Amino acid sequence: MPAKSRFTRLDAFTKTVEDARVRTTSGGIVTIASLLIVFWLVWGEWSDYRRVVVHPELIVDKGRDVMDVSGEQQTGVKHGISKVQLAPASEGGRPIEVRTLDLHADEPADHLGPNYCGECYGPPAPATATKPGCCQTCEEVREAYASVSWAFGKGEGVAQCEREHYSEKLQAQRDQGCRIEGGFRVNKVVGNFHIAPGRSFSNGMMHVHDLNNYLDPSQGDHTFTHQIHHLRFGPQLPDDMTTKVGGKSTAWTNHHLNPLDNTEQVATDAAFNYMYFLKVVSTSYYPLGWKSKGHSSDLDDSSDLVSIGQHGLGQDGSLETHQYSVTSHKRSLKGGSDSSEGHKERLHAIGGIPGVFFSYDISPMKVINREERTKSFTGFLTGVCAIVGGTLTVAAAIDRGVYEGATRIKKLHQR
Repeated sequence: MPAKSRFTRLDAFTKTVEDARVRTTSGGIVTIASLLIVFWLVWGEWSDYRRVVVHPELIVDKGRDVMDVSGEQQTGVKHGISKVQLAPASEGGRPIEVRTLDLHADEPADHLGPNYCGECYGPPAPATATKPGCCQTCEEVREAYASVSWAFGKGEGVAQCEREHYSEKLQAQRDQGCRIEGGFRVNKVVGNFHIAPGRSFSNGMMHVHDLNNYLDPSQGDHTFTHQIHHLRFGPQLPDDMTTKVGGKSTAWTNHHLNPLDNTEQVATDAAFNYMYFLKVVSTSYYPLGWKSKGHSSDLDDSSDLVSIGQHGLGQDGSLETHQYSVTSHKRSLKGGSDSSEGHKERLHAIGGIPGVFFSYDISPMKVINREERTKSFTGFLTGVCAIVGGTLTVAAAIDRGVYEGATRIKKLHQR
């Protein structure tokens, strides 16, 4: 048998001769409608293929720092914090001065004679004194008092403070406020930071503050009414990265929020304490087609090549940052219950340090948000074939039904 005949017997697509075909108006309408449906469905399939979604994954975080958290104080952290001096609220609270925060920095006493040795007024000179055994500045006298846990007051009778007009400066600032802005870098372990009045010092294993001036009624009615404009751990997700994969169904844009942003608390008592307990979760963002090319976090932390708050921005568009949840608590340092807020059963202890305290805990889990396409190109081609085949099959069935129905009705009218 010739080869052509063998292939002819395997033909699954038998043809009809042109004379045996019947063309109808209804068939033309069904054909046009089916083609429009095919184009519409193929366009939807193409849009679905081009769509990028964020798929979250949850893994164990292996990048946590190992450290004994039994009470070690980390005082030498790298930071870029500025303190903004604000005018009184009655004057609009405008910024007066912006000063970089330099903890325990002393102004040089260059105007003093080379043989001058200031008195420390009781306590021994601090170990960090510019001249051993002497207190050359008001700040060094305050530090000497702090080393023996003595209250300092306004510096009355202290020559260094009177020379530097320390009391006058306190008086000028009695109605002013302040704003803290910037960032700092710490180890990835459990820790806390706080904003509290007075000079801080360590007494044994305790971290305490000199509250003598803050609680003095003659220095003004200070309170810890505060507003948290923005608080985040790690770099913020850029706007262009959000809009690129945006949409209400995107997991990142729905959940990567800083819950303390624009939080405001109003205190009517100077002796008031605010606590924010934060649960920090490491979060990674990998863009479409991501391949590791190095992160800024891979650089040495002691290096100045990466600015504060920029660790985690990858050269390949990836992002290593953190999300957090928060639970807040506030209490009066005078003790008592929360009956005014409807919680008579809640009793507060007496004592403590007024201020705003942030205690953060690092979760052992890590969230990875990875950009991916909803389907592969092979899946797109499969979908197109299914659309074309399915639409034409259904259209053929509809056309056949319409044709058979019209034929039967015509026969009934001819009888």
